[in-house]
Amino acid sequence: MQRAHILSTGSFLPDRIISNEDLTQFSPEARKLIADKTGVQTRRHANESECTSDLAVAAARRCLQKIDFPLENLQGIVLSTSSPDRMQPATATRVQHVLGAGNAFAFDINSVCSGSSFGITVVDSLIQSGKFKTILLIASEMYSKILNSKDFSTYPFFGDGAGAVLFQAADGCSGGVLHCCLETDGSKNDTICVPGGGTMLPFEKMPGPRSACFRMKGEEVFAFTMDKGPKIIRRLLEEAGVAMEEVKCFICHQANINIIHGIAGLLGIPNEKFFVNLDRYGNTASASVLIALDEAISQGRLVQGDLVVIATFGGGLSWGANLIRI
Repeated sequence: MQRAHILSTGSFLPDRIISNEDLTQFSPEARKLIADKTGVQTRRHANESECTSDLAVAAARRCLQKIDFPLENLQGIVLSTSSPDRMQPATATRVQHVLGAGNAFAFDINSVCSGSSFGITVVDSLIQSGKFKTILLIASEMYSKILNSKDFSTYPFFGDGAGAVLFQAADGCSGGVLHCCLETDGSKNDTICVPGGGTMLPFEKMPGPRSACFRMKGEEVFAFTMDKGPKIIRRLLEEAGVAMEEVKCFICHQANINIIHGIAGLLGIPNEKFFVNLDRYGNTASASVLIALDEAISQGRLVQGDLVVIATFGGGLSWGANLIRI
């Protein structure tokens, strides 16, 4: 059976580090709550001149250069982002151009923070079709430019960054993407959203510029993730016929340390089996799990033959999980 096998990974975080103490628009008492509530200590912010595609290109280059992969052999680019360069065209088109991957098709997907799970599933399906051999999945987000800097419920918790994974078709191997699960509850589509700028609320009808800023109902999101996170991981492993203890590492969406530890507790798994970097980068939306995957591999937490579970949850509401053998 032909599977999507990981050839290489890469990630990119902007140089600019923003600590909790740098967020002086909030009181000292409020700044202390940031780490207590979520575990975030610092986050990265892009420069004013940078856009989402710039981060995507940087992550892609690092991924491809690790193995000196020839750009002319790249057949496709799938970009997950909920903070695109522009409303149209697809941000992936600029990535394709700047990267110099003229032979590759390019398109965007948007499942907010679940985007990487959806992207892995899409890429795996394209490769399983037999029509494509090499596809680059990128997740790139720049929330620093779509947040209200005075909104304590969102601004302190997000950061900018991008991750990339190069997948190649492989026949008869035991590795690669083994199983995927995706779910959506569209009745909660306004729980996480950017209200203005689309056809529902065009720019000219917005009551003010903050209608184009990201909004989130935090308590509802926390309850949602604690409910769906453990369930989607259990479903993934049951359908794949894999025992929980066989998994070397769990990589959940890096939104909140209390959510990750909560999911671990509900599954009866030690916290140490969950990779965490949100303390340094904050919530990088759909990019978070691909950045974490690259770091886990680079640090030796994952080596060839290991099983990893990726689990995500975000706007839509949407959630997903992927089982991959490195």
